Amino acid sequence: MFYFHIPFCKQACHYCDFHFSTSLKYKEDLLQAMHQEIELRASYLENKKVESLYFGGGTPSILQAKEIDALIGQVAKYFEISSDAEITLEANPDDLDKKKVQELRNTEINRFSIGIQSFFEEDLKWMNRAHNSEEARSSIMRVQDAGFENITCDLIYGYPLLTNSKWKSNMQSLIELEVPHISSYSMTVEKKTALAHLINKGKTPALNEEQSAEQMLMLIDTLTSSGYEHYEISNFAKPDRYARHNSNYWKGKPYLGIGPSAHSFNGTSRSWNIANNALYIKGILAKELPLETEQLSKNDRFNEYVMTSLRTKWGIDKNYVEKEFGNDYLSSILKNIEEYVHNQEVLISEEGIISLSPSGKLLADQIAAELFIVD
Repeated sequence: MFYFHIPFCKQACHYCDFHFSTSLKYKEDLLQAMHQEIELRASYLENKKVESLYFGGGTPSILQAKEIDALIGQVAKYFEISSDAEITLEANPDDLDKKKVQELRNTEINRFSIGIQSFFEEDLKWMNRAHNSEEARSSIMRVQDAGFENITCDLIYGYPLLTNSKWKSNMQSLIELEVPHISSYSMTVEKKTALAHLINKGKTPALNEEQSAEQMLMLIDTLTSSGYEHYEISNFAKPDRYARHNSNYWKGKPYLGIGPSAHSFNGTSRSWNIANNALYIKGILAKELPLETEQLSKNDRFNEYVMTSLRTKWGIDKNYVEKEFGNDYLSSILKNIEEYVHNQEVLISEEGIISLSPSGKLLADQIAAELFIVD
């Protein structure tokens, strides 16, 4: 798996704390550095067959079609890209005009992840999104009309402006547009973001946990009753439309992240590139990888398995835990889930699989933390 972090945006969304720049001044230099990083790290992945590539950010749809193709071509020099590889481009609706969509049709991109977030104008302005409500709807139809069928759209819930009525309308819009995959996230307040500043200054209301929980349950009920499968805490898909790239993250498959702030994982260690465009470029040009690396202990790997597996419909596999980590780890899990499994309100243990109930999905992080083994 390959992940490209494209650290450029037209403007800063108020809630976002991802690494990005609103200046394109060093775009060419940075793209060249990413090409060199692929070469420098060609030996990182033992398996040379690539089943998915994902352009994230930032706003990857800022790139020209030829720039996207060039990065894919650089990967193909050192790896074997599967003929049916899933190649995803995150895109903002305002970038997907007719000309851009047609240009992308001639690239290897075969899946779009469109950041809709809301179909309401006042919500988009409050978030400081670059697109408007009309573009939110038309971008989806434009991509569909161009022949792209593999599409996912993002929605955000749990923020002050979002009434339950508006939330229902946002979900219904994607259902009616027959979007096959929907990712939806509760808004969070991250330090040093504009949203955190506005809340601290009393210029916008604080987020409400009860609202977020209620709207998450509405999300689950609305989408599952409309034929979507809730296969991961934040992800819903029509049959056979799972996100292959993200599913492999949750299943612990190795991946290589290219670009500033990108993370990589090879099964035994995790590394992350510096979150600074200038220093990233400088390091790559000097052929010194600007990254930090952490060797994962057995406990680290176990805890990551628990955290990611519990978020999915596949749950924690008891047989896998025993085989991969040993009986002591399995015994620890079984002991820690006794209280939850007793009434099955939040955790279900059946046929060798431990999974979350619908109400348990509200407590996923808390339950996972209680199953961790601390050094």
